[in-house]
Amino acid sequence: MNICGCLVHIVPTALPEARAQIEAFDGVEVHAQTDDGRLVVVVEDTETAFASDILMKLHQVPGVITLTINYHHFEELPHRPSPAVPHPET
Repeated sequence: MNICGCLVHIVPTALPEARAQIEAFDGVEVHAQTDDGRLVVVVEDTETAFASDILMKLHQVPGVITLTINYHHFEELPHRPSPAVPHPET
């Protein structure tokens, strides 16, 4: 399980649309916003994607200037398969 705390800087005029797109991603939560276009965001692994893949997609949201990881936590969860590995048929 990966949990990443990030600061996302967005062009202020694009903030409403960009925030809505960011909040639509599974595994993403916006915790704070400033008037000058900065968001405090937490990204974590989901059943279908690694946090790192989600972070790369967030970079592609129109209006995003930068995304920096300010905190990262990782721990192995033996009961959960990797999202990149197909679930075996049982």
